Amino acid sequence: MKSIVCIKRVPDSETRVAIASDGRSLDPSGVKYVMSPYDEFALEEALARKEATGEGSVTVVTLGPEAAKETLRSALAMGADEALLLRADPPADGLVVARALADALRGREFDLLLFGKQAIDDDNMQVPAMVAELLELPCATVVTGLEIEGRHVTAHREVEGGHEVVEFDLPGVIAAQKGLNKPRHPSVRGIMMAKKKPLEERDVTLEASGLEILKLTPPPARPQPEIVGEGADAVPELVRRLREEARVL
Repeated sequence: MKSIVCIKRVPDSETRVAIASDGRSLDPSGVKYVMSPYDEFALEEALARKEATGEGSVTVVTLGPEAAKETLRSALAMGADEALLLRADPPADGLVVARALADALRGREFDLLLFGKQAIDDDNMQVPAMVAELLELPCATVVTGLEIEGRHVTAHREVEGGHEVVEFDLPGVIAAQKGLNKPRHPSVRGIMMAKKKPLEERDVTLEASGLEILKLTPPPARPQPEIVGEGADAVPELVRRLREEARVL
């Protein structure tokens, strides 16, 4: 099976970020970047299926700046065979990103095109379905289980209040959710081998974005906690405040 996995370089969720001086972007200084965690589930699924059959290939693709090569190398170290960097500053407009990816993938031979269900920086959850539509391929998002027999796919989706089963034939698009598998960590051997694996770089010109970020603001500061008393003596006052002020009782 030939799989292509689209990944994204995002700030580490444990990194403290700050708004840049322009008020519309993040200050990149001191920020650690990683592969978006949901993309790791997509990559692991492609790698595990290749290993199970002993044949096929896994290609990783990203749209991003020159520094995104580090993220691609991490994917190669996990076991991907080759990588493609579409060099451009990724916009906030998911449709622009989807069109750039679709243009790059159109004409390539693959069975399964995988994404994480969403990137953790913008949480738009748009690109996988958009790429599938642009390439005229069936798509299943928020996938927690995947069965492939021959060319037939059965995808188990996590939906609000229940579970959904989607079936289609390859080629198709999958957007992985947490629980699909357990992503591996790169081994020392994998890290060394990644340096020799092919990484193609291609400059791309993006179309004009239809989305403009006007302003970024940090979340409001949390109010300082207040101690209403100690032990059992605090219970009446706490109950009163929960009932009269918070109105949760």
